[in-house]
Amino acid sequence: MALQSSGVAFRKILSHFPEELSLAFAYGSGVYRQAGPSSNQKNAMLDFVFTVDDPVAWHSKNLKKNWNHYSFLKVLGPKFITAVQNNYGAGVYYNPLIMCDGRLIKYGVVSTSVLIEDLLNWNNLYIAGRLQKPVKIVAMNENVALRSALDKNLKSAVTAAFLMLPESFSEEDLFIEIAGLSYSGDFRMVVGEDKTKVLNIVKPNIAHFRELYDNILQENPQVVYKIQQGRLEIDKSPEGQFTQLMTLPKTLQQQINHIMDPPGKNRDVEETLLQVAHDPDCGDVVRLGLSAIVRPSSMRQSTKGIFTAAFGSGLDTAKDVQEDASSDS
Repeated sequence: MALQSSGVAFRKILSHFPEELSLAFAYGSGVYRQAGPSSNQKNAMLDFVFTVDDPVAWHSKNLKKNWNHYSFLKVLGPKFITAVQNNYGAGVYYNPLIMCDGRLIKYGVVSTSVLIEDLLNWNNLYIAGRLQKPVKIVAMNENVALRSALDKNLKSAVTAAFLMLPESFSEEDLFIEIAGLSYSGDFRMVVGEDKTKVLNIVKPNIAHFRELYDNILQENPQVVYKIQQGRLEIDKSPEGQFTQLMTLPKTLQQQINHIMDPPGKNRDVEETLLQVAHDPDCGDVVRLGLSAIVRPSSMRQSTKGIFTAAFGSGLDTAKDVQEDASSDS
């Protein structure tokens, strides 16, 4: 469940920031109920992502409004901050542990063009991964390219999950697979973060996942969606799998090609995907491809957190930045 009257509370928080946002959303355990240790929703940190067309202009205004939100990097100015945002980690600049309207918040800033690329191609699956799970959209403008990319990201999530699932499965199985996509190989999950985390996200929020994916599942010609029973059946023939593999985001296709292509062969992607479609371990190959995307980006983003966190509390604050994953939903 989303918090009662959360819409007003979120918009109030937004009023403290420069207005030029193409998309603003809140996510994590402060927004949607989670099972397990992070289930105390009332005091949970609120996580936001702000998508901006012109990061230099936006940071410039935000530095004037909220100078104290930034780490020591602020003295180097908005151009430098934007360079750090775009060129290191997963293209997101985080300001963590900010008190705003009596709530502890963390917010990430991402360029609209970088987000669209990630949604379409899964370059790092960082924000695209967040948006495969239920989030609370607080503000959104009429950017047609962004809206289309958001929709494509959800369709891609369904396709990737189908490739890793058996012929028949439950809605819950599907949503667990989708929620886990952006954790495949995430080193934070490997280094002992709550292993049941994905379950904690999905179980209390089945209705929200259903709302997010219902239309896509009903319109997908490759699935029989038995809504009454909450069961799905998919085409696991090599032809069916090849069709699915061919619609996967470009970066994932390239990673699969890289994994499967023997040295010196230089086969084209389509040839490799045809081979994978006939492979009984097709799902494992897709999972390895996801891991090859997620692992480097989660490590780079964590390292960046050390510098973008407020100076003085250094590593602790950087750790909080990355507890995105543990407050994620």
